[in-house]
Parts: sequence; structure tokens; C-alpha cells
Amino acid sequence: MSDQNVVNINEHGRNNFEWRKYIKGGIFLVILLIVLGLILSNLFIVKEGEFKVVRQFGEVVRIIDEPGLNYKIPFVQSVTTLPKHQLTYDVSEAEINTKDKKRMIIDNYAVWRIEDPKKMIANARTLEGAESRMEEFIYSVTRAELGRLNYDEIINDEKSSRGSLNDQITEKVNDLLEKDNYGIVVTDVRIKRTDLPSENEQSVYTRMISERQSTAQEYLSKGDAEKNKIIANTDKQVREILAKAQADAETIRAEGEAGAAKIYNEAFSKDPSFYSLYRTLESYKKTINGETVIVLPSDSPYARLLMGNIN
Repeated sequence: MSDQNVVNINEHGRNNFEWRKYIKGGIFLVILLIVLGLILSNLFIVKEGEFKVVRQFGEVVRIIDEPGLNYKIPFVQSVTTLPKHQLTYDVSEAEINTKDKKRMIIDNYAVWRIEDPKKMIANARTLEGAESRMEEFIYSVTRAELGRLNYDEIINDEKSSRGSLNDQITEKVNDLLEKDNYGIVVTDVRIKRTDLPSENEQSVYTRMISERQSTAQEYLSKGDAEKNKIIANTDKQVREILAKAQADAETIRAEGEAGAAKIYNEAFSKDPSFYSLYRTLESYKKTINGETVIVLPSDSPYARLLMGNIN
């Protein structure tokens, strides 16, 4: 028998054992990797500003709101995220009727947040469902509140009696949401725009222009009245000042003339003959000129003076 046909049984068994060892090690490694992957895939992180909702067969079993690392049961539980911060929702435009039976279009927005995720999920199911219910309440309350006001009070700020209308709407919407246990809170509701139906725009614009013109005319009339009042007061003050000045001038003039007369009297009383001569000479200036004709007795003192006879 040839040596080539001889099989060493011991060597063949040793080779099979080594292969089995490698196969077992590979299987263990694969199982370990699967377990690690399964664990890692079921870990989740809760971030700041969010809720993590853990469901088991569709039912909410946990709501986690603290930041950190958490774990869910594989294949049985699932995790969804809800925002913890405030959200803004743009409410759809809607048409309402005012107290005086006129139509207008309003456009609102709301700032809101989730306060109780369990209640929100139980009653609204999703964020979209919560926003839908919130929009219905906002429209209903806004329609009721604006329906108590006249058209002019809403569009004319000078005559508006809305006051804290936005706060009133916010409070009443929250009352409705709390009553139905929706687990959300509206922080603020604002009417950002009020428009008119196209068929009413022109008539309202015409009325607004008329009101503004009337207001402008009222201001002009008040301005003219105030101007006339100021002019009248100024004229009165001028007349009073002039009258006082004239009276003061007359008083000063009278005092001056009295002083001058006193001085003249004192001076003339010292020499009456000189005073008589002075008065005579002064009279010449007023009575005699190139065409003067005087008829006097020849023996009168005045004639003797005129003829140069002073004896």
C-alpha cells in the first residue's frame, strides 16, 4: 500500500477542532455586536426645550421633560418628540359681522405652548389637532367680541372702545381650552390686521376721508379762533400801553409847563418893565409882517414905540 493513500486521523481531528473554535468566536462576536446595536438603537437623548413621549403599543406610558439620556424597551416602545418652548400659530383669515351689521375680515396670530402633553395627546392627538381646536376657539371668541362693537369703533382708532380686547380674547380662549382639557395654554392672541371686503372698501375710504377733512377743518377753525383771540389781546395791551404813555406824557408836560411858568414868574417879577418890553417885542413877531396895517392913535404908547419915540 502506498503512503499517499494513508490518512492521519489525529491530524484531521485537530484541524476540525481549530475551525470549530473560530466559528464559535465569530458567532459570539456577531451576537455581541447585535446586542450592542440593539441597546444603542434604543437609547435616546432628551434635549432642553422638548418633551419625549414614550408609547407602548400606542399608549403613552412615560413623558420625560428633563434633559438627559434615557432608554426604551426594544420592539415594544416608541418615542416621539413634542416642543416645550412657545410656538406661534398664524390663524386663518375670517369674515365677521359687526354690531351695526357690517362685514369685515380679521387676521389673527396666537402664541401658545404645551402645558400638559398627556392631556394634549389624549384630546387633540397631534400638534395639528391642538392648533385646529385653538383656531376654532379664537375665531369664535373674536367674532363674539368684535360683534359687540360698531364698525367705526373698530376701524377708527380715535373712536375705538376696544381697550384690552386682545387680553380679553386670550383669557376667554384659555377658559375654553382648560374646560375641554386640551393641555395647552395660549400666551397671547393678537389681531394683526383688519380689512374690508372689496365691495365695502371704497365707501369706507370715502367716509374716512370725509372724517379726516372734518377733523382738519375743526383744527383750522380752532386755530383761527385762537389767532383772533391773541390779536385782540395784543391790541388791547398796545392800547393800554399807549394810553398810559400818553397820560404820563401829559403829566410830564404839565409839570414842565408849570415849572417853566414858575421860572418865568420869578424872573419877570424881578423887573416888570423889562417883562413889559419883552412881551411887546414878542407881540411884534406875531402881529407885524410886510403887509401889516395898524391904525393906532398917535399918542398911544404902542404908536410912539413904533415911531421910535420912546420918551
